[in-house]
Amino acid sequence: MSPTPVQQLGNKPPDGGWGWMVVFGAHISIGFAYSTPKALSIFFKEIQKDLLVSYSDIAWISSIMLAAMYAGGPVSSALVNRFGSRPVVMLGGLMCGVSMVTASFGDSIIYLYFCIGVIGGFGLSFNLNASLTIISKYFLARRPLANGLAMAGSPVFLCFLAPLNQYLQDKYGWRGSLLILGALMLNCCVAGALMRPVRMTLKQSYPPQKKLEEQPDKHITRIKGTCMENAKKFLDLTFFKDRGFVIYLIGNIMFIFGAYAPIVFLSAYAVSRGVEEYSAAYLLSIMGFVDMFVRPGTGLIANSKWIRPRVQYFFSFAMVFNGTCHLLCPLTTSYALLVVYAIFFGVGFGMVFALIFECLMDLMGNQRFPSAVGLVTIIECFPMLLGPPAAGLLVDVYGDYKYLFFMCGAVIVTGGLFLFVMNIYNYHMLGKEKAAMDTEQKQNNIDNQEQKSNGISEQITLSMHVVAWVRFQERLEKCEHCIKIIHIYSMI
Repeated sequence: MSPTPVQQLGNKPPDGGWGWMVVFGAHISIGFAYSTPKALSIFFKEIQKDLLVSYSDIAWISSIMLAAMYAGGPVSSALVNRFGSRPVVMLGGLMCGVSMVTASFGDSIIYLYFCIGVIGGFGLSFNLNASLTIISKYFLARRPLANGLAMAGSPVFLCFLAPLNQYLQDKYGWRGSLLILGALMLNCCVAGALMRPVRMTLKQSYPPQKKLEEQPDKHITRIKGTCMENAKKFLDLTFFKDRGFVIYLIGNIMFIFGAYAPIVFLSAYAVSRGVEEYSAAYLLSIMGFVDMFVRPGTGLIANSKWIRPRVQYFFSFAMVFNGTCHLLCPLTTSYALLVVYAIFFGVGFGMVFALIFECLMDLMGNQRFPSAVGLVTIIECFPMLLGPPAAGLLVDVYGDYKYLFFMCGAVIVTGGLFLFVMNIYNYHMLGKEKAAMDTEQKQNNIDNQEQKSNGISEQITLSMHVVAWVRFQERLEKCEHCIKIIHIYSMI
């Protein structure tokens, strides 16, 4: 396709215009990124029977996929920094499509781990990080709303993919379903084509080619230095010196550990309670349908003048609400109560994921966000990798799903309370540090003024001495002139 002319902008993001088309493309790519690992759980029962594996073994598929999606953050950020979001999203869509098509021919669980988990997970990582990065470049004042609309892709796609996967499984089996799903995921390439890059109007001067040829060693050294700078930028360990970043990271790790296991096992839990398979699949659709409206609504609320300065506390509340839903889930005894759980689960899950990256942007700013999100995602891949298999192991050991909901709920609630308390401490310390800096600044200003006044007085004193010396010289010259006259008269 012919290259699209880029939009020439100043330093201020446009906050609209073609940015809304970028949000639409991000809606599609993020929708596939977050909904695919959840919707794949529809096939787990059939794959488990076909390949003769346990609950813990089958849970590793979504777990590895999610972990690879998060672990690929620094690689995706580096590629976005080098090539832009458009080609990275298109490459990610191609990888996702190829992963599903090749997985449909698998005959072992290890093969599915590699195809769906590793290849598909890295493809989803390219979709996710590139989409989030370009939104942060297109929006500033309306950024929470744009993030909410883009992140709403996850529930929208989950709402349709869950029953669609159930239909495809009944019609074509899990192998044919993966083949069709791979073709659908190629639409991420179309979404990536919408992501027109934002280029600032900057004047750059390039050295003549002749000089580069004359100094090849310096040119190679400069290239190596640039590579080292890029590596340090996207694995920047100085973020751990930022107190707010460390607090956010700890709370986020606790949430990620317990976030996905209830989704992966929700359909199986409903079937174990005597619910029909299609009705069990619709629980994910109900959750996704509620989540669809909660995310942009949360973005609007977070963008208000009352919540925007306190968005970190809003995020803490969302986590506690989400975890409480899981703690109450084992009390459900009928399909109607499971529907109520799915509704509240969709509300809590939607609030958290509408705010999860907005809070990081709020802490780090637009310039540091790409580096920060890369570091966060690669760290979060470990709880992402261990969460669903740990929950599946509880099911294998106790033969009951309620313990996984207790575990996930307790971890998430603890993380939310930790964020709430530590954010109070962080803002208190920031206030004290700001007051100390203001006091120091005032003292420096006073010292500077005293130095200036002392310098002025010294200059005045010096000028007075100079004037007195000049007058003394003038009087001395007059005296010498008089002496010469007297001497002449005496000789006469």
